[in-house]
Amino acid sequence: YLENARGCANARSIVIFLSEIGDAMFTGLIERTGTLAGRIRRDGGWRLSVSASFPSDDPPVLGESIAVQGVCLTVDGLSQQGFESDLLDETIRRTTLGALPIGARLNLERAMKANGRFGGHIVQGHVDGTGIVAGIAPAGRDIALRISCGADFARQCVEKGSVAIDGTSLTITAVGGDWFSVAIIPHTLEATSLSALKPGDAVNLEADIVGKYVARFMEKAGDGLTEEKLRKAGFDV
Repeated sequence: YLENARGCANARSIVIFLSEIGDAMFTGLIERTGTLAGRIRRDGGWRLSVSASFPSDDPPVLGESIAVQGVCLTVDGLSQQGFESDLLDETIRRTTLGALPIGARLNLERAMKANGRFGGHIVQGHVDGTGIVAGIAPAGRDIALRISCGADFARQCVEKGSVAIDGTSLTITAVGGDWFSVAIIPHTLEATSLSALKPGDAVNLEADIVGKYVARFMEKAGDGLTEEKLRKAGFDV
């Protein structure tokens, strides 16, 4: 469909956007959960301790990247209980890692291997900000989760598109001016920290990187990304 993207000044840029993502990439499929074991102030920053179990034949190693609640962290300390990572003040301000209570359940995902299966969507582990759980309601066997996110983030969301909530890849079911909703299946609820959410809780949010790049390229092309431009480019909106 790139040949039809006439509103984009440089369609080739979309093809190569993966090269700009960085060394670590995640999929939003949570591999396991751990526990927040400690958080201390150290050397002008913060030190986070995570308690978690890993396969004995594939333990974490120093320097590797692990997404913790959707935040890409570098492992720079190992113990029998898990691992430790340093946090910037910026990370504390922009994410929930500074406010979560000790003992909180944490979503963990190790960076995707080059030959790994791609089952979710592209997640960088670069959290855009936090949202607030505005509502939780049963939807058949599933759970409908509504997140208040602010207008800027909502503009990056599309119905049936992807979003990462606390590092978990989820499909957007509805979007408003400053909110969006997702549906969570029982397995995902049980296997992640999302099961502990309640109204008023803060969550880490990361918008789909594909949508970010498309919006940026379209803005460079002129008046920004609009439904009219998408229709003219051949998209069904």
